[in-house]
Amino acid sequence: MQRRKFLATATIATTTLAKESSKKNSDKKGFIVKNGEARFIVHTPMGMNPNDTKISSKDTDGMLSVFEYTGKQRVEPPLHLHFDQDEIFYVVEGEYLFQLDKEQSTLKAGDTIFLPRNISHTWVQLSDSGKLIYLLQPAGKFEEFFQKFSIMTTRELPPMDEMQKFFMAHGMKIMGLPLLAK
Repeated sequence: MQRRKFLATATIATTTLAKESSKKNSDKKGFIVKNGEARFIVHTPMGMNPNDTKISSKDTDGMLSVFEYTGKQRVEPPLHLHFDQDEIFYVVEGEYLFQLDKEQSTLKAGDTIFLPRNISHTWVQLSDSGKLIYLLQPAGKFEEFFQKFSIMTTRELPPMDEMQKFFMAHGMKIMGLPLLAK
């Protein structure tokens, strides 16, 4: 009898949540973000490289963010992990070295890598130029992170303990040094 009551309650709850979710999204419309543009016209560079939001967490009720990174100069993020987000990178152009935990892999145009939450990872661009499309699911605080980080990179980076606090405030932890391009 308890199992039947549980199943009935779970079915009602799931149906109610699905209806609420569809109500939230019923007023949303599709959109296009042109090449070289950012969603809501807010560019968030990493160094001198464009790193633009293409689909915002605001568009997906926090479920997903999609970014386009265009590498004109080499940028090496520190080895880090995300507490709550999975990350997926698709290499559009160029060549990149990714590290997932202790394993390193070279990816070229057309390759995809899945970086699960709570596993340390980083990457470095090996080619002179490149382009990545990457997404975070759920979105977390990444748009805010990139907006604030782009301001920080216009001057000298803060000491490591301040960087760690900044990463932690956005759901990440620095685990080590960046990879260096060979």
